[in-house]
Amino acid sequence: MSDLIIHGGKPLSGTITPSGNKNSVLPILCATLLTDAKVVLRNVPHITDVEKLVTFFTEQGSAVAWDRAAGTLTLDHSGFDAGRLNGELPAGMRSSVLLFAPLLQRMKKITLPTNAKGCSLGIRELDPHLEILEKLGAKITHNGDLKMSLKGRFRGARHWPDYMSVTATENFVMAAVLAEGESVLLNAASEPHVQDLCAVLAGMGAKITGLGTSQLTVTGVAKLKGGVFTINTDHHEIVTFLALGAITGGEVRVKNSLPHHFDLINRSFAKLGVKIDYEGDTAIVRKRQKLVVTEPFTSNLLPKIEAAPWPYFPVDLLPVMIALAVRAEGTVMFWNKVYEGGFTWMSELSKFGAHIVVSDPHRITVFGAKPLRPAVAEAPYIIRAAVALYMVAASIPGKSVVKNADTIRRAHPNFVENLRSLGASVEWK
Repeated sequence: MSDLIIHGGKPLSGTITPSGNKNSVLPILCATLLTDAKVVLRNVPHITDVEKLVTFFTEQGSAVAWDRAAGTLTLDHSGFDAGRLNGELPAGMRSSVLLFAPLLQRMKKITLPTNAKGCSLGIRELDPHLEILEKLGAKITHNGDLKMSLKGRFRGARHWPDYMSVTATENFVMAAVLAEGESVLLNAASEPHVQDLCAVLAGMGAKITGLGTSQLTVTGVAKLKGGVFTINTDHHEIVTFLALGAITGGEVRVKNSLPHHFDLINRSFAKLGVKIDYEGDTAIVRKRQKLVVTEPFTSNLLPKIEAAPWPYFPVDLLPVMIALAVRAEGTVMFWNKVYEGGFTWMSELSKFGAHIVVSDPHRITVFGAKPLRPAVAEAPYIIRAAVALYMVAASIPGKSVVKNADTIRRAHPNFVENLRSLGASVEWK
């Protein structure tokens, strides 16, 4: 079952409770390797990447109990046996790189084939990770296989990488928390999921300052403890369901919506004519909002939404806004400052009748409110791009198909069930 069959044209309305953040739970799961004490995680999403990590931990001798219905995961790594690792990390999962620092802490020596990869957003470098590990005292060689070794503990150091990398920042923090001395990372990523990892590590006894900023300072401790932690909701999923309400003309409420992270995101919604209201921490998109692009005061410039590392607009959410722009009256430029492969799926949107000009690998212009028709589109291996194709299909009366859309399950475990609860006619086939 990998194709989404959509009967569109129905307003989607109702209330959604979003799942735990995929981008938070994966590094936090890897970080549990830094202690032999028991760690309990709540609000864990039932997604394929979590399954892969749980299987990996179990194969190495860790005790893992996962109550999938309750979303509770209990981990005890005291039985982790380094001798069982055969050189293979979980396959098909870019976040396998997040195991580098924790495994080095435990095993002191790792040999790996260099094939870690994830989605089709362009070249993903290992170099920033390896630079950080080397700076903190690891020895690294590669001649076909990647060999990493560590004598004793990591050693505190100062590092200023070329650019803000979420996973490299997370590897830095996981290496630094048990290092000897103080470590400083400048040009650190500060996304909500990076903040979540740091908060959990602090709850385990780590000493970290600078959360939410571009400079993290970590004072190493000798040992981390366990604890009980709740995974925050996924801001990507929150935006997705608000956008689904807007594009179909329905009223959608999203609970646990982390309003403190949404100032810029809500301003971006407003550029496309969508107003987001709040009742406490429940975000609301009201029904029958007219999608019209807001003209800037400097009228000779195109309205634009530009995405870059946080606190810019999140690059992973550009596809959702592009889908809204296809329906909105007016013209908008989108600028992806991170991935050179982020717009490779525009030809699939055009199958519905969307008018989009691709200027270069990082910029497109959407000419909205053109006549649309049902279509059969092919989803790329990009989670939110597959979601965006669904969004456009859901706004068009008639039957559409988004083929090979199962990449959505990597982040949205109950996607179809949630859609049906909002009144959508959709199924996997």
